[in-house]
Amino acid sequence: MKYNRMPIEIESPEEYGYEKIKYNLSESSITDQSLASLGLQVPDLKLLYNEHQGGTALRKLIVQGSEGLSYKDVLVTTGAAGALFIIASSQLSVNDHLVVVRPNYATNLETPRALGCEISFIDLAFESGFQLDLSAVKAALKPNTKIVSITTPHNPTGTGMSLETLSALVALTKEKGILLLVDETYADISYEGRLPIAASLGDHVISVSSLSKSYGIPGIRLGWLINRSPSLQEIFLAAKEQISISGSVVDEWIAEQVLSRKEEILSATIREMKDRREIVAAWIEKDDLLEWVRPDGGIVCFPRIKNGFEPVGGLEAFYHRLLHRYGTYVGPGHWFELPDTFFRLGYGWPTIEELEGGLQAISQALRDTSA
Repeated sequence: MKYNRMPIEIESPEEYGYEKIKYNLSESSITDQSLASLGLQVPDLKLLYNEHQGGTALRKLIVQGSEGLSYKDVLVTTGAAGALFIIASSQLSVNDHLVVVRPNYATNLETPRALGCEISFIDLAFESGFQLDLSAVKAALKPNTKIVSITTPHNPTGTGMSLETLSALVALTKEKGILLLVDETYADISYEGRLPIAASLGDHVISVSSLSKSYGIPGIRLGWLINRSPSLQEIFLAAKEQISISGSVVDEWIAEQVLSRKEEILSATIREMKDRREIVAAWIEKDDLLEWVRPDGGIVCFPRIKNGFEPVGGLEAFYHRLLHRYGTYVGPGHWFELPDTFFRLGYGWPTIEELEGGLQAISQALRDTSA
């Protein structure tokens, strides 16, 4: 494998230094939680190797209430990133072809690149509301296509997918004998109702998610993949065992406590994120230099500087000014292989005051005429 560091990681706020940022609107999760904020105190756990697939109780919680899925269909992984690595490294080679939506979470692109497989991109367009074109997916398929990879709700735009579109994609990939990978990391924060776990729709479908984004606990590195095929699960488990054998007892204990209160936690989070989305909507409506596609879920959106306007000094100068003069950090378009007229804005991580301060700073930096 040929690894290259991803711009989104090189330029991440934790690498740049949180202490240097006043208004951090670059994060893709809700506010980071602590053991105290979750009301947890870790007991005297025995620090052994636990079940290689992940604890049975935890796996049951992950699929609780999902028709057609069993805890046996779940593999607990080191975050969603660990799940995506296991899937790509076990299923793709230089002889295989991947169809993947873009823009996307960088790991969905870079791990297949590191493996050297052939890739066709389905580029989502602002003008079509970042919606997936099924005919474009069908046209991109080849005899050696192994995986079609999508995200819903989408990162970085927050746009959703209808059940009709998802079902059509499930049927298409089933007919062609292709795996369908659905990154559902933001699915638990869906404003118009959550889609079913995609893996429940077919044994060739793989769902991936984690506790990092919707629950604000990326520090425990707890994710999972779900798939109903025993033969595929055997391969995925073999990969995990060669990477880490099992997961962390401490991480899994925390995850159990959180998921046992899932409805309570999510109902409060969704209410707050809806309010925050309205704050961003009001700002966009007021600022005549910006436009967006209103997100259906998650806690990120992907505004665009309107065509025909260029900030003083150009885009590079704008982002430098935004950070160094106004103390505000966002995720520029190149993190997602798009022009820097786009930027990902995370509205779930900062305080309300910081969110409002950062939005005002973006508008000021766009209009700042000083060098």
